Amino acid sequence: MIRHIVSWKLKPGESAAREKAAAEIAEALEGLIPVIPEIIALSVSRDVSGQEKNHDVVLIADFASFDDLEAYLVHPAHIRAAGVIGPRVSARACVDVAVD
Repeated sequence: MIRHIVSWKLKPGESAAREKAAAEIAEALEGLIPVIPEIIALSVSRDVSGQEKNHDVVLIADFASFDDLEAYLVHPAHIRAAGVIGPRVSARACVDVAVD
C-alpha cells in the first residue's frame, strides 16, 4: 500500500480567514472520496500546536499501488481540488511511503 502525505502552509492572514481556507481545503479533498475509486482512505487534519513553523493542514491518503496513486493525481476531480488549494497556501511538502 502507498500512503500519500501532503502538508500545506496557509497564506498569512487573519485567523478567521485561515480557518475558512483550511475548511475549504478539507471540503475539496474529502469530496474526492466518493468520486475517485482508487482512494482506500483519506483524511484531512489541521495542526493544533499553533507553532508558526509548522504546516497548517495535512492530507493522509492510502492507495493500493503507485498506479492507483497516479490515477488519483491525474483525475479531473483531483485537479479541480488542487485549484482550490493553490491560491490558499504558501508552501507544500509531500512524501509517498510504502506501508504494510
